[in-house]
Amino acid sequence: MRRFGCLTFLALIAFAVWAIHDWGGAGPAPRNLTVEIEPGTGLNGAAKQLEAAGAIRSATRFVLFAKILGGSEGIKAGEFGIPAHLSAADVLKVLQGGKTLQRFVTIPEGLPSILAQERIMAAPELTGTIARPAEGSLLPDSYSYQRGDTRASVVAQMQRAMTDYLAKAWAKRKPGLVVKTPEEALILASIVEKETGKPDERRMVAAVYSNRLKKGMMLQADPTIIYPVTFGKPLGRRILLSEKNAKNEYNTYTMTGLPKTPIANPGRASIDAVLDPADSNALYFVADGTGGSVFSDTLEQQSANVAKWRQIRCQRGETGFC
Repeated sequence: MRRFGCLTFLALIAFAVWAIHDWGGAGPAPRNLTVEIEPGTGLNGAAKQLEAAGAIRSATRFVLFAKILGGSEGIKAGEFGIPAHLSAADVLKVLQGGKTLQRFVTIPEGLPSILAQERIMAAPELTGTIARPAEGSLLPDSYSYQRGDTRASVVAQMQRAMTDYLAKAWAKRKPGLVVKTPEEALILASIVEKETGKPDERRMVAAVYSNRLKKGMMLQADPTIIYPVTFGKPLGRRILLSEKNAKNEYNTYTMTGLPKTPIANPGRASIDAVLDPADSNALYFVADGTGGSVFSDTLEQQSANVAKWRQIRCQRGETGFC
């Protein structure tokens, strides 16, 4: 009898060790998995889905151990990422925590809406189609979404973000600006965004264009030539003389004032730069050969800087500059 009791005790210990290993040891998933638990699904239904996906070994044991060892908190609905070899105990914690799998679509600063449309349409697990959003209506950022969300809802999220940020930035604008409405600020910010890739130059570029607008000068921004040709996509070649001389509502080489609409989706920093430009009398700028720009107040200074830039390009072996 004593021997029988000892064997029973050892069997219980062995069962406990096995149970702990089965519940808390490495799970069977050979790779990261995604499991979607629909609203209203109970523990039994979720366990069957997890077993079918390969995240757990047994739905029956999962339910049993969850009730004994998993606490009283219920599981949540949603799409969950299950890392490879995650234990059954931790799988339950994932479902109880409700931290669903997040996907992101990113709109970089200065991306035109025609390319933003392509990105959003290519984002996996979104539904529906969208037209090209209004230029300048999307605030560049990374936006999270879940499987089954509509593309229209993601665009609406981006547009709300732009509306909110522009309103807040406009409320804090510097007095005496040449731009008189938030819409004008957005148009000018899109030009600033396309004209410099250096964050510390944005306010100077904004000052140049603000000064030109105040004096009634043409902005003469190359990206405004390209926009009506490609809607902001890379031109892939040098600008043609006919394009430079074209008269339309965007080409700032043949018109004064601002283009009809933004020419891209400007980011926060470019909007801020337009609403607080540098204190400068500069009217011109040109590349300096280091990835930045050199600014000048007079045409004479600009001509000398342009000559230096042409010399740099000639030394680099670029045809047409020697």
